[in-house]
Amino acid sequence: MTAERAGVDDAADIAHPDTRLDEADYRALAAFRAELRRFLRFSEEAARLAGVTPQQHQVLLAVRGHPGPDGPSVSDLADALGLRLNSTTELVARTAAAGLLTRTTDEGDRRRTLCHLTPAGDDVLGHLTTEHRTELRRLRDVVDRLTHLDPT
Repeated sequence: MTAERAGVDDAADIAHPDTRLDEADYRALAAFRAELRRFLRFSEEAARLAGVTPQQHQVLLAVRGHPGPDGPSVSDLADALGLRLNSTTELVARTAAAGLLTRTTDEGDRRRTLCHLTPAGDDVLGHLTTEHRTELRRLRDVVDRLTHLDPT
């Protein structure tokens, strides 16, 4: 089956629900969505308690988690966060003003600004990541209970 055909079949599956679904499937999916919402609330509150905004936490994580050899550019961060470039530029400026990251000009392309965590940013992110890892382990148990939704 071609990739194009697979997309059509996937769309058809969405348009015509699978008759093999039962009440337990719906309850499991509803429980999972509730857990995701709970995790997001936890994450936002943990960031605030750590003295940063949830958006600053996300930018710190995107900088530290960037796979490239150099720090991410502001454009890379916009892509990673799903934000417009101008919004990301403002977020990066606020996060830098808070002393959590630095911006440098890319020597290879002087039009690009690269971002790096400061020691303070790294400390805040380390604390938040430890808390999130614990919460994610709890969420993993919820996800494990949903495996019956996958018929393969």
